Amino acid sequence: MRQFTQKQLVELEKMMSGEPYDATGNTLLLDILQDTQEMCRDYNNLRPSLQKEKDTLIKCILGKTGERLKVIQPFFCDYGFNIEVGEDFFANTGMVILDEARVTFGNHVFIGPNCSFYTPCHPLDVATRNKGVEWSLPITVGNNVWFGGNVTVCPGVTIGDGAVIGAGSVVTHDIPAGVVAAGNPCKIIKKI
Repeated sequence: MRQFTQKQLVELEKMMSGEPYDATGNTLLLDILQDTQEMCRDYNNLRPSLQKEKDTLIKCILGKTGERLKVIQPFFCDYGFNIEVGEDFFANTGMVILDEARVTFGNHVFIGPNCSFYTPCHPLDVATRNKGVEWSLPITVGNNVWFGGNVTVCPGVTIGDGAVIGAGSVVTHDIPAGVVAAGNPCKIIKKI
């Protein structure tokens, strides 16, 4: 786990608590973003056959992991330390996690290709948005959840245990446990 200065921790806590903060002019946060981008680049450039090296590096990037996980390259995230994955986590190619707030995945989560998880929020007011102000809301995914390809999960969403999210869905609201949900916006189709 990376170490941060006290000043960086204060800014990170402000960001992670959902308070508005300056996302574009805060050099401390931008430095951490750059460090994470470098680690993601290193991860994505490893040969697929170098599984031990990939396992070591992805566990350095992510905040907390189970023993067994597989993340197919390429993978991108903003901070990494704000991401927690449970046991037997699998993410196919092209996963993007913008983890300004905590993003938590339970055990036995399967993620199809090109899925995205976004925690940042931006003001509707143009003048405020142009100042670089943003805030973030956490994403929580339960156990045994399966995402089809090209799913986008928006800030503040919770997805319950055993849910299946259909390919191409845009998840803007909470999805309860034990359902199949799909669409844009994602809606419950049936109980499992």
